[in-house]
Amino acid sequence: MAGIVLSDRQRLDWLRLIRSESVGPRTFRSLMNRFGGAAAALDALPDLARQAGRDIRLCTMAEAEREMEALRRLGGRFVALGEGQYPRALQAIDSAPPLLAVLGRVDVLLRPCVALVGSRNASAAGLKFTARLARDLGEAGFAVVSGLARGIDTAAHEASLATGTVAVLAGGLDEVYPPQNVPLLQRLLAEGAAISEMPLGLAPRGRDFPRRNRLVSGLSLGTVVVEAARKSGSLITARFANEQGRLVFAVPGSPLDPRAEGGNHLIREGATLCAEAAHVIEALTPLLERDIGSLSLPTSMSDGAGESRTEALWDELDLPDVEPAPLAAVPQPERAQPAMSEAGDDDAAAIRRLVLDLLGGAPVSPDDLVRASGRSAREISLALLNLELDGSIRRQAGGLLSRIEP
Repeated sequence: MAGIVLSDRQRLDWLRLIRSESVGPRTFRSLMNRFGGAAAALDALPDLARQAGRDIRLCTMAEAEREMEALRRLGGRFVALGEGQYPRALQAIDSAPPLLAVLGRVDVLLRPCVALVGSRNASAAGLKFTARLARDLGEAGFAVVSGLARGIDTAAHEASLATGTVAVLAGGLDEVYPPQNVPLLQRLLAEGAAISEMPLGLAPRGRDFPRRNRLVSGLSLGTVVVEAARKSGSLITARFANEQGRLVFAVPGSPLDPRAEGGNHLIREGATLCAEAAHVIEALTPLLERDIGSLSLPTSMSDGAGESRTEALWDELDLPDVEPAPLAAVPQPERAQPAMSEAGDDDAAAIRRLVLDLLGGAPVSPDDLVRASGRSAREISLALLNLELDGSIRRQAGGLLSRIEP
C-alpha cells in the first residue's frame, strides 16, 4: 500500500517531537499542519510554549537516537502515521499515534481486525467462549486484537496464535504487563505483532490504560465485549469504539453475574448481541470491500453508552496561533510545500469552493475529499477548518463531513 516514506532523520525528528513534554497526538498534528515538518515544529515549539505561559522540555536528539537504537536491538521498528505499513483503520481515528513501535509481523496490522476485550477475573465459561470466538474469527481471516491483560485478553491471544493476533501494550514494548504474560507475548510474535505508542522503559501507569484502550478499538472494525463489570476498562474500550464509529458487540450473560452487567448494559444501549462468531462475521464482512482508512460507521449505541471518560488522555499544549488538527488529517511527506497563505487568497478561496462543491448532505470522510479533489491533504485540511469556522460544513461522528445547506 502506497504512503509517505520518512528518511531516518525525519523519523528521529518525529520521535523527538512526540516525546517532547506536553505534545500528544493532536498537538503533534497541529504543529505539523502549521509548520510542515517536525524539524521546523521543534524549532518553533519553545517560543510557542512561552507565549502560552509555559516552559517545556524538548526531547533531545541523543535521547531519540538511544530509543531508536534500543527498539532496533529489541527487534522492533517505528512505523509512522501515513506510511504504507501503518494500520489504515487506526489512521482514521482523531488521536492516531504519530509513531507506533512494532514488534513481530508488521503485515498483520494491515489485515481486518476484531478486538476481544473483557474481565481480568473472567469465568470459566467466559474464557471458553472467548477462545472459541477468537479461533473462529481467525479462521475467517480476521486478526484478533486485545490488550495482553489477564483473563479474557489472554484467552483471546492464546486462541489466535496460529492465525495472527495483535497485543496492544499500555507501557513500552520492553515493559510487559502483567509480567507473567511475557512468554505469551514472545509466542504471539511468530504470526502476530505487539505495538505501543509509549517510550521504551516506561512501565504502564493508570492513565496509560485508557490510552491503550483507544488503540485496541481504533485498530479494529468491531469490538466484542465478552465479560465486563458495570464499571470497567472494557466499557471504556466500547465507548472509544462507539466514538470512533466502529461496531460494538456484547456477549449477553446472567443478570445474577456481576461480570455480565457491562455486556448486558451495552446491549440495552444498542450494541449488537454476540452469541457466536457468525454474528460478528456477518456484520463485518460487508465492510471488507470498503476503504478501511476512511472507515466510519453509523452505530446504534447511544452517545452515553460505555464507561465515560472524566479526564483528557494527555496534558497537551494549547498553543497560540496554531490551528487545531483536523480529525483525519495525516501528516504529509516533509518537502517544500507552500502553505495556504503562501499560495494566495484566490487559490485558498478556490479550494474552499471546490470542497463545498464536492460536499453534499451525505457525509463523507476527509480522505475521500482529498482523493476527489486532487489537492494535497494539507490544503484540504486547512480549507475544511475555515469552512467549519464559517459554519458552512458540519463534522459528524467519526470525523465525517457534510455541507450545511443555506
